[in-house]
Amino acid sequence: MKITMHAMSVELFTNLLKNLSWLLEKGSASATHRKFDPAVLLAARLAPDMLPLSRQVQIACDIAKNSIARLAAQEPPRFEDTETTLEQLRSRIARTVDYLQSVPPSALEGSETRDIKVPAGERTFEFKGLAFLQRWAIPNVFFHVTTAYDILRHNGVDLGKRDFLNGGRES
Repeated sequence: MKITMHAMSVELFTNLLKNLSWLLEKGSASATHRKFDPAVLLAARLAPDMLPLSRQVQIACDIAKNSIARLAAQEPPRFEDTETTLEQLRSRIARTVDYLQSVPPSALEGSETRDIKVPAGERTFEFKGLAFLQRWAIPNVFFHVTTAYDILRHNGVDLGKRDFLNGGRES
């Protein structure tokens, strides 16, 4: 069986973002149970120079959708960074997943060799599609989802490896 770019990008990111939504759901339930404002979690960060939970989620979504758009030679949808609640962040994740799932496998055929340019401040990184997916897109999405998990866990949300991997699903 051949591994496709669609399986390694759209399917992977969709699963990971759905799991992230579950983590936020558990964060909201934890705040309710422990009787504190869930907005506290939005501003939480692991270190003073790190971005807060809200930005970790926004960036995870942006990298996933923008990466798929680049691989498919499409213009990605633009989302304003205006979320102020965990539910709004979960809605952003759902919109991102909807976009990812709208990209058919055929749109990614041949994307392994597509020239990809990623502007980053004053620099621009250049990749072929497969290297972009392996060395930029996947690590970045995992980094921001993992950081969101770590922020929630650090703030007392009862999370474990199963939550990260399965997002509340049994299998």
